[in-house]
Amino acid sequence: NRTTVVEFVLLGLADSRHVEITLFLFLVLAYFLILLGNISVISITLVNNFLQTPMYYFLRNFALLEITFTSTFIPSTLYSLLTERKMISLPGCFLQMLFFYCLGACTLLHMAVMSLDRYIAIRHPLRYTAIMSSRLCLQLILSCWAVSFLLMFPPTIMTVQLPFCGPNVMNHFYCDTSLLLQLSCTDTGFIEELMFVILIIILPGTLIVTAVSYGCIIVTILQIPSAAGRRKAFSTCSAHLIVVVVFYSTCIYRYIRPAQRGGQDSDKVLSLFFSVLTQMLNPYIYSLRNKQVKQALKESILKFS
Repeated sequence: NRTTVVEFVLLGLADSRHVEITLFLFLVLAYFLILLGNISVISITLVNNFLQTPMYYFLRNFALLEITFTSTFIPSTLYSLLTERKMISLPGCFLQMLFFYCLGACTLLHMAVMSLDRYIAIRHPLRYTAIMSSRLCLQLILSCWAVSFLLMFPPTIMTVQLPFCGPNVMNHFYCDTSLLLQLSCTDTGFIEELMFVILIIILPGTLIVTAVSYGCIIVTILQIPSAAGRRKAFSTCSAHLIVVVVFYSTCIYRYIRPAQRGGQDSDKVLSLFFSVLTQMLNPYIYSLRNKQVKQALKESILKFS
């Protein structure tokens, strides 16, 4: 009954109309590449029998995650840039926030699981299919989804129940928890501390797992006797590491830096990096550079032709 705010104003990515048009074209291209790359990965790995292995099972789910994650905010951002309408309803804001953080957390957990999968494949190639059984793959994927929603659902529900009496302006292009808490007209200290603890668990926690796995992979690669084999392995590994470094560094600086409150223009730039740029590169670095996937893609194109 105390809630008087029925919608929020998202200031968006820029003030200038010319800059907004440029950003609109960039986001349209980025979203098209994200959809094209990930739908291609899902389709190719589903129709080709020789791609029915644990690695492609994880990549298929990762592609689905990327499509759903970016779809939580890119279409609404494009609509805002095109029509200059900056408003979002209260229920729409909460739903966007819930799915953005839940799917984002699931993406981080899934990246850690994929790094473990690659380590097992490289370290124990003969026992890989026995260790990574279909049942274990399904359990790991379901665990990623379940853990992310169990962690992110409580603070979101508590945020929904807060009173908002005005102002209602957020300097961002999607509903951000830290900014939303600043707009509440009651004490939000407990929710902020809970959210900080959850982000500490997810971000540095999954980063440690991913870093250790890639560290072990690099050690294993160094033991490969063939120089050509080492170069090929390092080429793939380095591309993965670049994406991981960009994704984690921007996420950590944005959400768990000391005394972070949000609302600066730099936060929007950081958010673009981890929510759009890395998502655009992921299907091409993790999947479409793979020799088997490229061969399957060529065969599919020839068959279609």
